[in-house]
Amino acid sequence: MSSIALYYTLFTEEEAVKERLLTVSGYRIIQDADIISEAAKRYSFDKDKIERTLFGPTSVFNKFTHERERIATYVKIVLTDFLKEEGVVFSGLVTHFISPTINNVLKVGLFDDKAKRLQRAVSEGLSEKKASKLIKKQDEMANDLAMFLHKKQITDSSLYDIVIPMAANDADSAVQIIMQNYHKPALLKSQDTVQAIKDMALAAQVELELIKNGYTPTVISSSNNIDIQINKSVHNFNNLASKLGSIAESVKGVDDVEVHMGEDYQISIYRAQEFSLPPKVLLVDDEQEFIQTLSDRLNTRNYGSYPVFDGQQALEFLDTETPDVMVLDLKMPGIGGVEVLKKTKSANPNVEIIILTGHGSENDRKTCMDLGAFAYLHKPIDIKELTAIIDKAYEKVAKDKLERA
Repeated sequence: MSSIALYYTLFTEEEAVKERLLTVSGYRIIQDADIISEAAKRYSFDKDKIERTLFGPTSVFNKFTHERERIATYVKIVLTDFLKEEGVVFSGLVTHFISPTINNVLKVGLFDDKAKRLQRAVSEGLSEKKASKLIKKQDEMANDLAMFLHKKQITDSSLYDIVIPMAANDADSAVQIIMQNYHKPALLKSQDTVQAIKDMALAAQVELELIKNGYTPTVISSSNNIDIQINKSVHNFNNLASKLGSIAESVKGVDDVEVHMGEDYQISIYRAQEFSLPPKVLLVDDEQEFIQTLSDRLNTRNYGSYPVFDGQQALEFLDTETPDVMVLDLKMPGIGGVEVLKKTKSANPNVEIIILTGHGSENDRKTCMDLGAFAYLHKPIDIKELTAIIDKAYEKVAKDKLERA
């Protein structure tokens, strides 16, 4: 007995297809929410955080934290436990985490053009405007995930065993096509399939250890042998290969490790550094040259910094991102620093805010500290002094996170 992986775009009769498929097969369904819930439970992560990180836009801080890659490995590891079962219909975006080497899972894609999808949505009672927004949002999210995982568009036929155009099919005929393909002998479970599931789990475990150490190469496992492909350019390839090999070899179940250059590898200067999860620092100041220079200097010191240039940009940024520390100017055109401080602390009190100003008074200092600022500093400031304060603020954030866990 094998399983089925069903991905679909919105308004392609997907609910009817799922319902009929479960009735015909007698299988149980595993959806995105099931995998996310298990990953959240197993790794002590917030479910909403996992969903936002995986399926939302990539955070501007991700190049420093590798959080999306880390959570993706959690999902892969959890998914391999479900893949050991037989008679399962996997449904949703989670199907794209299944390794292509696992050939006893029939991968199905349901697609249709936007006009037909809009027509179905309107027939279900939605306005055309609302339906268009929903379709656009879901398609962009799915494409972003497919590019992240496979460097391919979500509609790329190579991601599926069969693609069903719903313009030419209804739910019944779609299920008939699925079941006809599903009963082919090539999909029967075998020892090769069992090993492929083990390899998927092992590769994810190795990925996780590498990510913890700040590395995100491509990892492939075959019969417990690990192949690591370095895609980012480095100055000393042999040194990095030795480090990655040692990390991979420490993972239980790994028999052998090979490290080599990936297709996109080019030789360039590489500054080796010890990796630790850096604080995510939002810089807010209308002096653009100053704040950009400060951001560059912090980045070279392994701080994940991102600059914005006024209070409005800062508040909009906070709608989708959560920095650990904010370095905030006091006097800015439009929304000033005090208002940003007040609104940030009201919406997310766990963000530590350092006021850095060249024009503040003692009354300003008292107001800011009463509103919950972590520190109140004056320009100009030595970079060592500033990073020391950022470190203290980040220590408080980390301690608070541990206490809430």
